[in-house]
Amino acid sequence: MTPKRVAILISGGGSNMLALLDSMTGDHPARPCLVLSNDPAAGGLARAAARGVPTAVVDHRPFKGDRAAFEAELMTPLLAARTEIVCLAGFMRVLTAGFVAQWQGRMLNIHPSLLPKYRGLDTHARALAAGEAEHGCTVHEVTAALDDGPILGQARVRIRPGDTPQTLAARVLEQEHRLYPAVLRRFAAGDRTPLRLDPGT
Repeated sequence: MTPKRVAILISGGGSNMLALLDSMTGDHPARPCLVLSNDPAAGGLARAAARGVPTAVVDHRPFKGDRAAFEAELMTPLLAARTEIVCLAGFMRVLTAGFVAQWQGRMLNIHPSLLPKYRGLDTHARALAAGEAEHGCTVHEVTAALDDGPILGQARVRIRPGDTPQTLAARVLEQEHRLYPAVLRRFAAGDRTPLRLDPGT
């Protein structure tokens, strides 16, 4: 079977992107075809290029809030790369329903909470403020609603006494780097059964 072509969208250093890139080798049912960013200064672009992965930039700033025009430009490199699966990995732009619809069932995102809890930002601080016993991350299919869509996998982290948002975020990120590649491998092979990883300490 021909490997699926995966484009990864980033806005920063791309640690989850690297975890995905490094996993797509050997018998993996997917291969990276593009790393695309909305920020020309995103550190992940150079890291992807160093691994031999094509990169592209569509700077959102000249579009001055015209999200439809920005997304139309995003489509150009995605289509040129013959993208089959899109992975959002720290892509800090909210996508319109029209863009999402074009990739329905083919676009994944990772979010640093156990969805449906704590959609949006500041998830670690919010979990601590709520007195949660555990926290974690979720990979889900992207739909028009923010941090919604069918859940494809979750990894849990126990909250420790004395945790800060920073210490908790660091442990969750370790689990993100385990979870996202594992889910992508299954997803690219046609398996959408939700994956549950053992709790992290």
